[in-house]
Amino acid sequence: MLKTYGNMAATEGGVSLARIASIRDAEATRFREARPKSEAAFGNGVEGFLDGVPMHWMNDWPTPFPIVVEKARDATITDIDGNKLADFCLGDTGSMFGHSPAPVAKAIRRQARRGLTYMLPSEDVLSLGELLVARFGLPYWQIATTASDANRFALRVARAVTDRPKILVFNGCYHGAVDETMVRLSDGKPINRPGLAGEFRDLTQNTKIVEFNDLPALEAALADGDVACVITEPVLTNCCMVLPEPGFHEGLRAITRRHGTLLLIDETHTISTGPGGYTRKYDLEPDLFVLGKPVAGGVPASVWGMSAELSRRYDAYNLRREPGHSGMGTTLSANPLQFAAMRAVLEEVMTEENYAHMEKLAGRLAKGLEDSIARHELAWHVQRVGARVEFICAPGPLKNGGDAEGAHASGLEAAIHVALVNRGVLIAPFHNMMLISPVTTKKQVDKLIAAFGDIAKALVA
Repeated sequence: MLKTYGNMAATEGGVSLARIASIRDAEATRFREARPKSEAAFGNGVEGFLDGVPMHWMNDWPTPFPIVVEKARDATITDIDGNKLADFCLGDTGSMFGHSPAPVAKAIRRQARRGLTYMLPSEDVLSLGELLVARFGLPYWQIATTASDANRFALRVARAVTDRPKILVFNGCYHGAVDETMVRLSDGKPINRPGLAGEFRDLTQNTKIVEFNDLPALEAALADGDVACVITEPVLTNCCMVLPEPGFHEGLRAITRRHGTLLLIDETHTISTGPGGYTRKYDLEPDLFVLGKPVAGGVPASVWGMSAELSRRYDAYNLRREPGHSGMGTTLSANPLQFAAMRAVLEEVMTEENYAHMEKLAGRLAKGLEDSIARHELAWHVQRVGARVEFICAPGPLKNGGDAEGAHASGLEAAIHVALVNRGVLIAPFHNMMLISPVTTKKQVDKLIAAFGDIAKALVA
Protein backbone atom coordinates (compact mmCIF):
# COMPACT_ATOMS: atom_id res chain seq x y z
CA MET A 1 0.00 0.00 0.00
CA LEU A 2 2.17 2.85 -1.34
CA LYS A 3 1.05 6.44 -0.93
CA THR A 4 2.50 9.93 -1.30
CA TYR A 5 1.25 12.97 0.61
CA GLY A 6 2.27 16.30 -0.96
CA ASN A 7 5.86 17.01 -0.07
CA MET A 8 6.00 14.13 2.41
CA ALA A 9 8.06 11.08 1.58
CA ALA A 10 6.31 8.05 0.11
CA THR A 11 5.02 5.67 2.74
CA GLU A 12 3.87 2.09 3.14
CA GLY A 13 1.50 1.25 5.95
CA GLY A 14 1.97 4.80 7.22
CA VAL A 15 5.75 4.40 7.56
CA SER A 16 8.21 6.19 5.29
CA LEU A 17 9.94 4.02 2.72
CA ALA A 18 13.28 5.47 3.76
CA ARG A 19 12.67 4.40 7.36
CA ILE A 20 11.60 0.90 6.26
CA ALA A 21 14.72 0.50 4.11
CA SER A 22 16.99 1.68 6.91
CA ILE A 23 15.50 -0.78 9.41
CA ARG A 24 15.53 -3.65 6.94
CA ASP A 25 19.22 -3.09 6.11
CA ALA A 26 20.18 -2.94 9.78
CA GLU A 27 18.15 -6.06 10.61
CA ALA A 28 19.61 -7.97 7.65
CA THR A 29 23.12 -7.27 8.94
CA ARG A 30 22.15 -8.39 12.42
CA PHE A 31 20.60 -11.56 10.99
CA ARG A 32 23.77 -12.46 9.06
CA GLU A 33 26.04 -11.87 12.03
CA ALA A 34 24.01 -14.29 14.16
CA ARG A 35 23.99 -17.09 11.54
CA PRO A 36 27.41 -17.79 10.03
CA LYS A 37 26.74 -21.54 9.71
CA SER A 38 23.39 -21.04 8.01
CA GLU A 39 24.93 -18.52 5.64
CA ALA A 40 27.76 -20.91 4.78
CA ALA A 41 25.27 -23.71 4.16
CA PHE A 42 22.50 -21.80 2.36
CA GLY A 43 23.81 -18.32 1.61
CA ASN A 44 24.52 -19.25 -2.00
CA GLY A 45 22.00 -22.05 -2.26
CA VAL A 46 22.60 -25.80 -2.17
CA GLU A 47 24.14 -27.57 -5.14
CA GLY A 48 21.83 -29.95 -6.94
CA PHE A 49 18.61 -28.04 -6.21
CA LEU A 50 16.86 -25.68 -8.61
CA ASP A 51 17.50 -22.15 -7.34
CA GLY A 52 19.45 -23.73 -4.49
CA VAL A 53 16.44 -24.96 -2.49
CA PRO A 54 14.35 -28.17 -2.46
CA MET A 55 11.11 -26.17 -2.78
CA HIS A 56 10.91 -22.74 -4.36
CA TRP A 57 9.00 -21.08 -1.51
CA MET A 58 12.02 -21.54 0.76
CA ASN A 59 13.41 -18.54 -1.09
CA ASP A 60 10.29 -16.52 -0.29
CA TRP A 61 11.23 -15.94 3.34
CA PRO A 62 12.17 -12.26 3.79
CA THR A 63 15.39 -13.20 5.59
CA PRO A 64 18.66 -12.77 3.62
CA PHE A 65 18.90 -16.57 3.34
CA PRO A 66 16.88 -19.47 4.78
CA ILE A 67 17.28 -20.42 8.42
CA VAL A 68 18.69 -23.95 8.59
CA VAL A 69 16.88 -25.88 11.31
CA GLU A 70 18.75 -28.24 13.62
CA LYS A 71 15.66 -29.30 15.55
CA ALA A 72 12.12 -28.25 16.40
CA ARG A 73 10.41 -29.20 19.62
CA ASP A 74 7.11 -28.04 21.08
CA ALA A 75 6.85 -24.42 19.84
CA THR A 76 10.58 -23.70 19.58
CA ILE A 77 12.92 -23.96 16.59
CA THR A 78 16.70 -24.16 17.06
CA ASP A 79 18.89 -23.40 14.06
CA ILE A 80 22.34 -24.82 13.32
CA ASP A 81 23.93 -21.69 14.80
CA GLY A 82 22.22 -22.35 18.14
CA ASN A 83 19.67 -19.54 17.86
CA LYS A 84 16.31 -20.38 19.42
CA LEU A 85 13.09 -19.02 17.95
CA ALA A 86 9.64 -18.98 19.52
CA ASP A 87 7.76 -20.47 16.58
CA PHE A 88 4.43 -18.86 15.71
CA CYS A 89 4.61 -19.95 12.07
CA LEU A 90 4.37 -23.65 12.97
CA GLY A 91 4.92 -24.81 9.42
CA ASP A 92 2.20 -22.44 8.17
CA THR A 93 -0.36 -24.55 10.10
CA GLY A 94 1.19 -27.97 9.34
CA SER A 95 2.52 -28.12 12.92
CA MET A 96 -0.34 -26.17 14.48
CA PHE A 97 -0.35 -28.52 17.48
CA GLY A 98 3.39 -28.14 18.05
CA HIS A 99 6.40 -29.92 16.61
CA SER A 100 6.17 -33.71 16.93
CA PRO A 101 3.39 -33.97 19.54
CA ALA A 102 4.22 -36.89 21.81
CA PRO A 103 1.19 -39.03 20.84
CA VAL A 104 1.96 -38.54 17.15
CA ALA A 105 5.66 -39.33 17.55
CA LYS A 106 4.71 -42.48 19.45
CA ALA A 107 2.26 -43.52 16.73
CA ILE A 108 4.87 -42.93 14.01
CA ARG A 109 7.44 -45.08 15.83
CA ARG A 110 4.88 -47.84 16.30
CA GLN A 111 3.83 -47.82 12.65
CA ALA A 112 7.39 -47.55 11.32
CA ARG A 113 8.06 -51.00 12.74
CA ARG A 114 5.03 -52.36 10.87
CA GLY A 115 5.56 -50.85 7.44
CA LEU A 116 4.98 -47.40 5.96
CA THR A 117 2.79 -48.05 2.92
CA TYR A 118 1.13 -51.07 1.36
CA MET A 119 -2.16 -49.95 -0.27
CA LEU A 120 -4.17 -51.83 2.35
CA PRO A 121 -5.86 -50.69 5.56
CA SER A 122 -4.43 -51.12 9.03
CA GLU A 123 -6.30 -51.58 12.29
CA ASP A 124 -6.17 -47.82 12.93
CA VAL A 125 -8.78 -47.41 10.18
CA LEU A 126 -11.34 -49.16 12.41
CA SER A 127 -11.20 -46.21 14.81
CA LEU A 128 -10.41 -43.46 12.33
CA GLY A 129 -13.68 -43.50 10.40
CA GLU A 130 -15.72 -43.12 13.59
CA LEU A 131 -13.42 -40.35 14.81
CA LEU A 132 -13.86 -38.33 11.60
CA VAL A 133 -17.64 -38.64 11.68
CA ALA A 134 -17.84 -37.70 15.35
CA ARG A 135 -15.43 -34.78 15.06
CA PHE A 136 -16.55 -33.10 11.84
CA GLY A 137 -20.14 -34.24 11.43
CA LEU A 138 -20.29 -35.51 7.86
CA PRO A 139 -20.92 -39.27 7.53
CA TYR A 140 -18.58 -40.34 4.70
CA TRP A 141 -14.83 -39.72 4.36
CA GLN A 142 -11.79 -40.30 2.17
CA ILE A 143 -8.11 -39.73 2.90
CA ALA A 144 -5.63 -37.99 0.60
CA THR A 145 -2.10 -36.68 0.99
CA THR A 146 -2.60 -32.93 0.70
CA ALA A 147 -5.52 -30.53 0.93
CA SER A 148 -4.83 -29.63 -2.71
CA ASP A 149 -5.49 -33.26 -3.64
CA ALA A 150 -8.57 -33.43 -1.44
CA ASN A 151 -10.03 -30.28 -2.99
CA ARG A 152 -9.38 -31.61 -6.50
CA PHE A 153 -11.12 -34.89 -5.74
CA ALA A 154 -14.07 -33.20 -4.05
CA LEU A 155 -14.56 -30.87 -7.02
CA ARG A 156 -14.59 -33.88 -9.35
CA VAL A 157 -17.40 -35.37 -7.31
CA ALA A 158 -19.32 -32.09 -7.40
CA ARG A 159 -19.06 -31.82 -11.18
CA ALA A 160 -19.95 -35.48 -11.61
CA VAL A 161 -23.17 -35.43 -9.62
CA THR A 162 -24.42 -32.03 -10.85
CA ASP A 163 -23.34 -32.48 -14.49
CA ARG A 164 -22.25 -28.83 -14.39
CA PRO A 165 -18.87 -27.60 -15.61
CA LYS A 166 -18.14 -24.56 -13.45
CA ILE A 167 -17.10 -23.75 -9.91
CA LEU A 168 -17.20 -20.46 -8.02
CA VAL A 169 -14.54 -19.01 -5.73
CA PHE A 170 -14.20 -15.80 -3.75
CA ASN A 171 -11.60 -13.21 -4.67
CA GLY A 172 -8.50 -13.64 -2.51
CA CYS A 173 -9.20 -17.32 -1.81
CA TYR A 174 -6.58 -19.98 -1.19
CA HIS A 175 -7.16 -23.67 -1.86
CA GLY A 176 -3.63 -24.96 -2.36
CA ALA A 177 -2.48 -25.87 -5.86
CA VAL A 178 -5.95 -26.45 -7.34
CA ASP A 179 -5.67 -25.01 -10.84
CA GLU A 180 -9.21 -23.78 -11.33
CA THR A 181 -9.13 -21.76 -8.10
CA MET A 182 -6.19 -19.69 -9.38
CA VAL A 183 -8.27 -16.72 -10.50
CA ARG A 184 -8.55 -13.14 -9.25
CA LEU A 185 -10.57 -10.01 -9.85
CA SER A 186 -8.72 -7.11 -11.50
CA ASP A 187 -10.70 -3.88 -11.85
CA GLY A 188 -13.81 -5.98 -11.37
CA LYS A 189 -12.97 -8.45 -14.15
CA PRO A 190 -11.96 -12.12 -13.71
CA ILE A 191 -8.39 -12.95 -14.73
CA ASN A 192 -5.94 -15.79 -14.24
CA ARG A 193 -3.98 -15.22 -11.06
CA PRO A 194 -0.81 -13.28 -12.00
CA GLY A 195 2.43 -15.25 -12.04
CA LEU A 196 1.07 -18.72 -12.85
CA ALA A 197 3.85 -20.79 -14.40
CA GLY A 198 3.06 -22.59 -17.64
CA GLU A 199 -0.71 -22.05 -17.47
CA PHE A 200 -2.09 -22.49 -21.00
CA ARG A 201 -5.79 -22.10 -20.23
CA ASP A 202 -8.07 -19.22 -19.47
CA LEU A 203 -9.21 -20.49 -16.10
CA THR A 204 -12.04 -17.97 -15.98
CA GLN A 205 -13.92 -19.95 -18.63
CA ASN A 206 -14.97 -22.51 -16.04
CA THR A 207 -14.45 -20.61 -12.80
CA LYS A 208 -16.65 -17.75 -11.67
CA ILE A 209 -15.35 -15.33 -9.07
CA VAL A 210 -17.06 -12.78 -6.83
CA GLU A 211 -16.03 -10.86 -3.74
CA PHE A 212 -16.34 -12.43 -0.29
CA ASN A 213 -19.30 -11.10 1.73
CA ASP A 214 -21.15 -10.03 -1.46
CA LEU A 215 -24.34 -12.09 -1.43
CA PRO A 216 -26.06 -10.22 -4.31
CA ALA A 217 -23.05 -10.92 -6.57
CA LEU A 218 -23.13 -14.57 -5.50
CA GLU A 219 -26.84 -14.81 -6.31
CA ALA A 220 -26.29 -13.34 -9.76
CA ALA A 221 -23.35 -15.63 -10.51
CA LEU A 222 -25.29 -18.79 -9.60
CA ALA A 223 -28.48 -17.80 -11.40
CA ASP A 224 -27.33 -19.31 -14.72
CA GLY A 225 -27.45 -22.79 -13.19
CA ASP A 226 -24.03 -23.83 -14.50
CA VAL A 227 -22.01 -23.80 -11.25
CA ALA A 228 -21.42 -27.23 -9.73
CA CYS A 229 -19.83 -26.06 -6.49
CA VAL A 230 -18.85 -23.03 -4.45
CA ILE A 231 -15.52 -23.70 -2.74
CA THR A 232 -14.61 -21.40 0.10
CA GLU A 233 -12.76 -20.96 3.33
CA PRO A 234 -15.09 -19.86 6.15
CA VAL A 235 -12.70 -16.91 6.64
CA LEU A 236 -10.31 -15.60 4.00
CA THR A 237 -6.95 -16.44 5.56
CA ASN A 238 -4.11 -16.64 3.07
CA CYS A 239 -4.18 -12.89 2.55
CA CYS A 240 -4.86 -10.08 4.97
CA MET A 241 -7.55 -11.84 7.00
CA VAL A 242 -11.18 -11.13 6.10
CA LEU A 243 -13.95 -12.29 8.45
CA PRO A 244 -17.47 -13.11 7.27
CA GLU A 245 -20.03 -10.40 7.91
CA PRO A 246 -23.11 -11.29 9.99
CA GLY A 247 -25.47 -13.42 7.91
CA PHE A 248 -22.95 -14.20 5.18
CA HIS A 249 -22.69 -17.94 5.79
CA GLU A 250 -26.44 -18.32 6.24
CA GLY A 251 -26.96 -16.47 2.96
CA LEU A 252 -24.27 -18.50 1.21
CA ARG A 253 -25.92 -21.77 2.18
CA ALA A 254 -29.42 -20.58 1.23
CA ILE A 255 -28.34 -19.26 -2.16
CA THR A 256 -26.35 -22.36 -3.10
CA ARG A 257 -29.28 -24.60 -2.21
CA ARG A 258 -31.72 -22.42 -4.14
CA HIS A 259 -29.65 -22.81 -7.31
CA GLY A 260 -28.75 -26.49 -6.89
CA THR A 261 -25.07 -25.67 -6.27
CA LEU A 262 -22.99 -27.70 -3.84
CA LEU A 263 -20.97 -26.06 -1.06
CA LEU A 264 -17.41 -27.11 -0.22
CA ILE A 265 -15.89 -25.73 3.00
CA ASP A 266 -12.08 -25.82 3.09
CA GLU A 267 -11.01 -25.73 6.75
CA THR A 268 -7.26 -26.20 6.21
CA HIS A 269 -6.48 -22.88 7.92
CA THR A 270 -9.64 -22.21 9.93
CA ILE A 271 -9.25 -25.44 11.91
CA SER A 272 -7.67 -22.95 14.34
CA THR A 273 -11.25 -22.15 15.40
CA GLY A 274 -11.88 -25.30 17.42
CA PRO A 275 -11.69 -29.12 17.40
CA GLY A 276 -14.41 -29.35 14.74
CA GLY A 277 -13.23 -26.29 12.86
CA TYR A 278 -15.27 -23.21 11.99
CA THR A 279 -17.92 -25.52 10.54
CA ARG A 280 -18.84 -27.20 13.82
CA LYS A 281 -18.46 -24.08 15.98
CA TYR A 282 -20.82 -22.03 13.81
CA ASP A 283 -23.10 -24.87 12.63
CA LEU A 284 -22.29 -24.57 8.93
CA GLU A 285 -23.83 -27.21 6.68
CA PRO A 286 -21.44 -28.00 3.81
CA ASP A 287 -22.01 -30.74 1.25
CA LEU A 288 -18.24 -31.30 1.13
CA PHE A 289 -15.55 -30.64 3.74
CA VAL A 290 -11.76 -30.56 3.34
CA LEU A 291 -9.04 -30.45 5.98
CA GLY A 292 -5.31 -30.85 5.40
CA LYS A 293 -2.04 -29.72 6.99
CA PRO A 294 -2.36 -30.33 10.78
CA VAL A 295 -4.78 -33.28 10.74
CA ALA A 296 -1.92 -35.80 11.09
CA GLY A 297 0.34 -33.66 13.28
CA GLY A 298 2.81 -32.81 10.49
CA VAL A 299 2.70 -36.08 8.54
CA PRO A 300 1.44 -35.20 5.02
CA ALA A 301 -2.25 -36.10 5.05
CA SER A 302 -5.69 -34.66 4.38
CA VAL A 303 -9.31 -35.71 4.64
CA TRP A 304 -12.41 -34.92 2.64
CA GLY A 305 -15.94 -35.77 3.61
CA MET A 306 -19.41 -35.60 2.09
CA SER A 307 -23.00 -35.50 3.24
CA ALA A 308 -25.32 -38.50 3.11
CA GLU A 309 -27.37 -36.92 0.31
CA LEU A 310 -24.28 -36.27 -1.79
CA SER A 311 -23.07 -39.80 -1.16
CA ARG A 312 -26.35 -41.18 -2.54
CA ARG A 313 -26.03 -38.99 -5.62
CA TYR A 314 -22.43 -40.05 -6.16
CA ASP A 315 -23.36 -43.73 -5.81
CA ALA A 316 -26.00 -43.24 -8.51
CA TYR A 317 -23.46 -41.49 -10.74
CA ASN A 318 -20.95 -44.33 -10.37
CA LEU A 319 -23.56 -46.90 -11.40
CA ARG A 320 -24.00 -45.18 -14.75
CA ARG A 321 -20.49 -43.91 -15.54
CA GLU A 322 -18.31 -45.84 -17.93
CA PRO A 323 -15.55 -48.06 -16.47
CA GLY A 324 -12.11 -46.54 -16.03
CA HIS A 325 -9.94 -44.45 -13.73
CA SER A 326 -11.89 -41.83 -11.79
CA GLY A 327 -8.97 -39.39 -11.79
CA MET A 328 -9.01 -39.41 -7.99
CA GLY A 329 -6.49 -40.94 -5.59
CA THR A 330 -2.74 -41.29 -5.56
CA THR A 331 -0.68 -44.33 -4.61
CA LEU A 332 0.50 -42.87 -1.30
CA SER A 333 -2.92 -41.60 -0.27
CA ALA A 334 -4.47 -43.44 2.67
CA ASN A 335 -1.27 -45.09 3.85
CA PRO A 336 -0.89 -46.64 7.33
CA LEU A 337 1.49 -43.94 8.54
CA GLN A 338 -1.24 -41.38 7.88
CA PHE A 339 -3.79 -43.56 9.66
CA ALA A 340 -1.63 -43.90 12.75
CA ALA A 341 -0.70 -40.22 13.00
CA MET A 342 -4.22 -39.00 12.27
CA ARG A 343 -5.75 -41.29 14.87
CA ALA A 344 -3.31 -39.97 17.47
CA VAL A 345 -4.17 -36.37 16.58
CA LEU A 346 -7.93 -36.87 16.71
CA GLU A 347 -7.86 -38.91 19.92
CA GLU A 348 -5.18 -37.16 21.96
CA VAL A 349 -4.14 -33.83 20.43
CA MET A 350 -7.18 -32.03 18.96
CA THR A 351 -8.85 -31.80 22.36
CA GLU A 352 -11.15 -29.21 23.91
CA GLU A 353 -8.55 -28.67 26.65
CA ASN A 354 -5.80 -27.90 24.13
CA TYR A 355 -8.03 -25.53 22.18
CA ALA A 356 -8.98 -23.70 25.37
CA HIS A 357 -5.27 -23.04 26.01
CA MET A 358 -4.77 -21.93 22.41
CA GLU A 359 -7.80 -19.63 22.50
CA LYS A 360 -6.74 -17.98 25.75
CA LEU A 361 -3.20 -17.20 24.59
CA ALA A 362 -4.40 -16.08 21.15
CA GLY A 363 -6.66 -13.56 22.86
CA ARG A 364 -3.72 -12.35 24.92
CA LEU A 365 -1.59 -12.01 21.79
CA ALA A 366 -4.27 -10.12 19.85
CA LYS A 367 -4.81 -7.66 22.69
CA GLY A 368 -1.08 -7.10 23.15
CA LEU A 369 -0.64 -6.31 19.46
CA GLU A 370 -3.68 -4.02 19.45
CA ASP A 371 -2.38 -2.12 22.46
CA SER A 372 1.00 -1.62 20.79
CA ILE A 373 -0.60 -0.43 17.56
CA ALA A 374 -2.73 2.08 19.47
CA ARG A 375 0.20 3.24 21.62
CA HIS A 376 2.29 4.05 18.56
CA GLU A 377 -0.68 5.59 16.70
CA LEU A 378 -0.40 3.28 13.69
CA ALA A 379 -3.39 2.93 11.35
CA TRP A 380 -3.21 -0.88 11.53
CA HIS A 381 -5.53 -3.50 12.95
CA VAL A 382 -5.56 -7.08 14.26
CA GLN A 383 -7.81 -9.98 13.25
CA ARG A 384 -8.24 -13.38 14.83
CA VAL A 385 -9.99 -16.66 14.12
CA GLY A 386 -9.51 -18.91 17.14
CA ALA A 387 -5.80 -19.63 17.59
CA ARG A 388 -4.86 -17.79 14.39
CA VAL A 389 -3.90 -14.10 14.72
CA GLU A 390 -2.81 -11.53 12.12
CA PHE A 391 -1.71 -7.93 12.30
CA ILE A 392 -2.57 -5.98 9.16
CA CYS A 393 -0.68 -2.81 8.26
CA ALA A 394 -3.81 -0.94 7.15
CA PRO A 395 -7.09 0.24 8.70
CA GLY A 396 -9.81 -2.36 9.11
CA PRO A 397 -11.79 -4.45 9.23
CA LEU A 398 -11.45 -5.58 5.63
CA LYS A 399 -14.57 -6.58 3.73
CA ASN A 400 -13.30 -8.72 0.86
CA GLY A 401 -10.33 -9.99 -1.12
CA GLY A 402 -9.94 -6.74 -3.01
CA ASP A 403 -9.56 -4.89 0.29
CA ALA A 404 -7.10 -7.54 1.45
CA GLU A 405 -4.94 -7.18 -1.64
CA GLY A 406 -4.84 -3.41 -1.19
CA ALA A 407 -3.87 -3.77 2.46
CA HIS A 408 -0.64 -5.68 1.80
CA ALA A 409 2.51 -3.74 2.63
CA SER A 410 5.13 -6.18 1.41
CA GLY A 411 8.26 -4.12 2.06
CA LEU A 412 7.13 -3.07 5.51
CA GLU A 413 6.04 -6.59 6.42
CA ALA A 414 9.38 -8.04 5.28
CA ALA A 415 11.27 -5.61 7.50
CA ILE A 416 9.06 -6.51 10.49
CA HIS A 417 9.50 -10.25 9.91
CA VAL A 418 13.31 -10.11 9.89
CA ALA A 419 13.31 -7.81 12.91
CA LEU A 420 11.11 -10.30 14.76
CA VAL A 421 13.52 -13.14 13.95
CA ASN A 422 16.36 -11.09 15.35
CA ARG A 423 14.36 -10.78 18.57
CA GLY A 424 13.81 -14.52 18.78
CA VAL A 425 10.37 -14.83 17.16
CA LEU A 426 9.30 -16.52 13.91
CA ILE A 427 6.00 -15.80 12.15
CA ALA A 428 4.69 -16.97 8.77
CA PRO A 429 6.69 -15.56 5.84
CA PHE A 430 3.89 -15.00 3.32
CA HIS A 431 1.73 -12.71 5.43
CA ASN A 432 1.52 -11.68 9.07
CA MET A 433 0.04 -14.90 10.40
CA MET A 434 0.77 -16.15 13.92
CA LEU A 435 -0.49 -19.41 15.41
CA ILE A 436 -0.82 -20.48 19.03
CA SER A 437 -0.26 -24.20 19.70
CA PRO A 438 -1.12 -26.31 22.75
CA VAL A 439 2.55 -26.10 23.77
CA THR A 440 2.99 -22.37 23.19
CA THR A 441 3.71 -20.63 26.47
CA LYS A 442 2.61 -17.32 27.96
CA LYS A 443 6.28 -16.35 28.07
CA GLN A 444 6.58 -16.87 24.31
CA VAL A 445 3.46 -14.80 23.65
CA ASP A 446 4.74 -11.97 25.81
CA LYS A 447 8.07 -12.17 23.99
CA LEU A 448 6.30 -11.69 20.66
CA ILE A 449 4.25 -8.78 22.01
CA ALA A 450 7.38 -7.08 23.37
CA ALA A 451 9.31 -7.62 20.14
CA PHE A 452 6.44 -6.25 18.07
CA GLY A 453 6.26 -3.18 20.31
CA ASP A 454 9.99 -2.59 20.03
CA ILE A 455 9.80 -2.75 16.23
CA ALA A 456 6.72 -0.50 16.08
CA LYS A 457 8.54 2.07 18.18
CA ALA A 458 11.50 2.00 15.79
CA LEU A 459 9.25 2.35 12.76
CA VAL A 460 7.58 5.52 14.02
CA ALA A 461 10.71 7.07 15.57
